[in-house]
Amino acid sequence: MIVVSDSTPLITLMKAGRLNILEGLFGEVLIPEAVYSEVTDNQAFRDEAELIRNSDYIRIVRADDRERVSFLQRVTGLDLGESEAIIYADEVNADLLLMDEAAGRRVALNMGLPMTGSVGVLIRAFRSGLITVE
Repeated sequence: MIVVSDSTPLITLMKAGRLNILEGLFGEVLIPEAVYSEVTDNQAFRDEAELIRNSDYIRIVRADDRERVSFLQRVTGLDLGESEAIIYADEVNADLLLMDEAAGRRVALNMGLPMTGSVGVLIRAFRSGLITVE
């Protein structure tokens, strides 16, 4: 299964201490370079960012079509991480895009990309028994 993530689901799961859910559900999660930078360069998430840096199930990737990334940013106003995540997910025909921001979700939906957000990840984790109500 090819899963690509934007920064907000990663940050949400890091802050909840549940980043490992991604490995349990998907095995590997691909994040574009800009998403990696957004998550690891932000001083507000310094401690949590170590989880990303040291994770063996999160792999940093590069969207090949830089012109499409730039065009998507200009036309939609999305940030670089969202744009790279959407374009990369489209390039590799991802099975799932993890994204929370409404504007990015609208673009991904219009492009026909399968997606879920942080809540969807938590629901999947609950249904699979990775997390419980307790």
